[in-house]
Amino acid sequence: MESIGTDASPIEVLLVEDSPGDVRLTQEAFKDAKVHINLHVASDGAKAMAFLKREGEHANAARPDLILLDLNLPKKDGREVLEEIKASPALKTIPVVVLTTSSSEVDILRSYTLHANCYITKPVGLDGFLTVVKSIDNFWLSVVKLPREAR
Repeated sequence: MESIGTDASPIEVLLVEDSPGDVRLTQEAFKDAKVHINLHVASDGAKAMAFLKREGEHANAARPDLILLDLNLPKKDGREVLEEIKASPALKTIPVVVLTTSSSEVDILRSYTLHANCYITKPVGLDGFLTVVKSIDNFWLSVVKLPREAR
């Protein structure tokens, strides 16, 4: 977990991403965040579900306030992860932003059918990617009121 930003009340974000480069870019883009972010990273779908279910080494994991989910993941596909999250009474209220390279209409429709809260296609360029992550910060972490588990 990396703590990013300056606000006293942290927002817990789970980034489910297998590309180390995209993880680094996301961390960099959140550095200018207007809020304090605890960014947790799961590099595959199985690790994401272990984190969310607080299994094994994740027994004391924080419940994410927001999930950024790639679709094309090893071990457990992002579509399966999304389906499992939204089928779980304990997890379904966590907003999930699909952040993926796929611009396939099939993937977009399936993601919304599985109750994704938002679908964003990753831009290929560095500047475009940073702009997208900053827009997630501006909207999801600064404007939107996120549901929070009783703490």
